[in-house]
Amino acid sequence: MDVALWHWFAFAAFVAVMLTLDLTVFHRQSHEPGLRESAFWTIFWCSLAGAFNLLVWYEWGAVPALEFLNGYLIEWSLSMDNVFVFAVIFSYFRVPLKYQYRVLFWGILGAIVMRLTFVLIGAALLENFKWMMWIFGLFLVYTGVKLAFKHDEELHPDQNLLMRLGRKMFRVAKEPHGDHFFAIENGKRCVTPLFLVLLVVESTDVVFAVDSVPAIFGITNKPFIVFTSNIFAIMGLRALYFLLAGVMGLFRYLSYGLSAVLVFVGVKMIAEYWVHTQTFADWTGITSYLPDPAHPDASHHLVPPWVNLIVIVSLLGFSVVASIVAQRRDDRRQVSPPPSQPDETASHPTLPS
Repeated sequence: MDVALWHWFAFAAFVAVMLTLDLTVFHRQSHEPGLRESAFWTIFWCSLAGAFNLLVWYEWGAVPALEFLNGYLIEWSLSMDNVFVFAVIFSYFRVPLKYQYRVLFWGILGAIVMRLTFVLIGAALLENFKWMMWIFGLFLVYTGVKLAFKHDEELHPDQNLLMRLGRKMFRVAKEPHGDHFFAIENGKRCVTPLFLVLLVVESTDVVFAVDSVPAIFGITNKPFIVFTSNIFAIMGLRALYFLLAGVMGLFRYLSYGLSAVLVFVGVKMIAEYWVHTQTFADWTGITSYLPDPAHPDASHHLVPPWVNLIVIVSLLGFSVVASIVAQRRDDRRQVSPPPSQPDETASHPTLPS
């Protein structure tokens, strides 16, 4: 896959234009997004990702396009799990709904910079230290197992390290000041409580990036595909948040599906690292079955991208279907009347006095 420097600049320009339009035109005024509006923007950002996926197919072929789709699905699914965390943060700090979009917007700008940094570092590590593939794989397996058992953990946004540092370093306003991050009180410039919430969101995204970027590197070793699939997913995160924040109960088992996906990708990375080592290849005679590196469509992955896609969609789909079935079962239990109790008066007549 031959990616020129102008591809990176063109994508950066596209992201800059879309985010500028989003802030200055589409959502210039702070307001409470409705369900219909959130659904529209969710479809809009997904459609842009689909159009870009077709462009990747046209420019570089089916393999990079499938890798982009796999990476986008993983990141988008992880974003659904992150919605719950954002909801807890905003609820804890009592941020009005009409200001939450603004916080998420500026949080995404920081997320783009952090994701690019993580992608470049990850690509450099994998290029120069092949054994890092094994480390990434182990980390994904650990993250997946931890995700499956984290349901009883309580979040404590007030204990966030970056927020505590912000309180010590900056003068914090005593009044909310609407959707502003900076204000002047008593003639002195200070940060608003909303700015501290932004710090919590930014630091939380660092944790998300640590999980998601290695997961996409388990799908593809192409930095451009890793970065673009990541960015398209997080650009649609705000609309997804307002669409799903109130109905996260419908996805109670999604974390198990995400856990299975992360473990699958992690195990696959570990297996591919050992299979591609010269000692293992010579010992098993598997060298003849490995892809030819000289072939233009060759990939370092033993599992074809379309197989990855089937596994990822199946695991996530099963978890969503199981969640919906469980929710409907609970709804039926709430609607159905309780079993009738025997009339004790009829079965035990009152004795005459």
